Amino acid sequence: MSEWTLKRSSFTPRKGPVLIVVMDGVGLGKPNEGNAVHLARTPTLKRIWARHPTTQLRAHGIAVGLPSDKDMGNSEVGHNALGAGRVYSQGAKLVNRAIESGGLFEGEVWQTMVKSCLQHDTPMHFIGLLSDGNVHSHIDQLFALIRECQRAGLKKVRVHPLLDGRDVPETSALEYIDALEALLAGINQSGDRSYLVASGGGRMLVTMDRYEANWGVVERGWKAHVLGEGRRFRSAREAIETYRSEDPELIDQFMAEFVVVDGSGRPVGTVEDNHAVVFFNFRGDRAIEISRAFDQDDFPHFDRVRRPRALYAGMMQYDGDLLIPSRFLVSPPHIEKTMGEHLARNGIPQFACSETQKYGHVTYFWNGNRGGKFDDERETYVEVPSDLVPFEQRPWMKAAEITDVTIEKLATGQFPFARINFANGDMVGHTGDRRAAIVAVEAVDLSLERLLDAMEEMGAVTLVTADHGNSDEMYEVDKKTGEFKRDEDGEPMAKTAHTLNPVPFTIVDPAFAGEYELDPSVDSAGLSNVAATALGLMGYQPPGHFDPSLIRFKP
Repeated sequence: MSEWTLKRSSFTPRKGPVLIVVMDGVGLGKPNEGNAVHLARTPTLKRIWARHPTTQLRAHGIAVGLPSDKDMGNSEVGHNALGAGRVYSQGAKLVNRAIESGGLFEGEVWQTMVKSCLQHDTPMHFIGLLSDGNVHSHIDQLFALIRECQRAGLKKVRVHPLLDGRDVPETSALEYIDALEALLAGINQSGDRSYLVASGGGRMLVTMDRYEANWGVVERGWKAHVLGEGRRFRSAREAIETYRSEDPELIDQFMAEFVVVDGSGRPVGTVEDNHAVVFFNFRGDRAIEISRAFDQDDFPHFDRVRRPRALYAGMMQYDGDLLIPSRFLVSPPHIEKTMGEHLARNGIPQFACSETQKYGHVTYFWNGNRGGKFDDERETYVEVPSDLVPFEQRPWMKAAEITDVTIEKLATGQFPFARINFANGDMVGHTGDRRAAIVAVEAVDLSLERLLDAMEEMGAVTLVTADHGNSDEMYEVDKKTGEFKRDEDGEPMAKTAHTLNPVPFTIVDPAFAGEYELDPSVDSAGLSNVAATALGLMGYQPPGHFDPSLIRFKP
């Protein structure tokens, strides 16, 4: 018997599959006027929470491998924890350790880039999300890289900030731009340094596309960062203030690209031969495509016009299987022996499905940041193409289509295990549109009703949970007063970020006859406890390295 063998338990599983449903961005927040989950009509959720074993799971901070419990969870680390069955230190924590220890700066990639810039008297470029949201990046990490350039004697640095307004307040960009400009200005006081902001734009329109949903976003970023093409301004502040004056309703994440020029009208920071470029996001999904544009010889997605012979590195390697990018500053967590791999090695077929926006989460991230399949014959993955319109305009997204495919595939009896993701609560929650978020949650509830009816007919067990909160807090809250923050007109200020709230977890088992119960001895239960729970309901003993199951079986 190998280390991979799943041992049978005394529990006889149901005749149908075990299905895990991830309601992305559906957390459990305070029941107030800013909580779209609370305001939505959700008869299905209310029914299963009342009638079936239900608890709450931690989905942020230390429970998903982030540095502290002040850190919001996100879909990537959430699905890592769900699929791995245990907690791994994640991107932000790994990067912080590498910076604090000096290991990042002692590494071969950083040293090579610095030496090249010194040898050729060329700039180091930094491209990435400028905020302290700590989901894709952190401004403190960027500042540490810039200060190290100063210490190493680099004469030129160019920064290409992407504006957030999604993991932080939606119109907070100037706070971060002003802090960046202050740092650069202080360094430039020496007289022999030229550290400048060069280009940027909102994250949803510039550079940070994911899952190949819209390569035009990456092309827009390439033109601004590399070629210096785009609307021109004397500073990033001027760009932001101008765009806001032209559209007072504009939020940071949807701001168009901008290019900073000098007194002669020339871009201050195009990328040329012998330059070095660091993409300083640590999270991978929105970093892969721009990395491919820099790294790949054969690149069909848009006309790069020219591809400079520059040294390019990611903060981390964003895809370990495809080696994207080839150079990186910090190694990602090595996640092994995931639930998916255990099932594959035991010849157990499995099914995964979501729409484009979350497809990588039920595949790549679920499998421990691993592209492809463990077993091509026994794994079936289905991607439902997402709409290419703003999510608040179609908040139902593809919940119905995901439900259609899932019912069809599981009705074949081929798959003992399945996992799906409804993206609505997260993607619509990020828009800041409370009305649309309410509809999004209702759409998930409606699809869930149809799905659960079909699962009952199949004799299935369905585990209904979420990966983090989002739609549960659609308004910003003043931490001191506990009241909603309000704009000049007295209206509540929209919140577009994830939350620190727990998420629901329910076992919908229509054939339940008291064979098990929620285990009260599981301390601080989190997403990582779900894998062992699912395996137990499939009739297997969870591997010893998994975090404990949320249930205990009665003798």
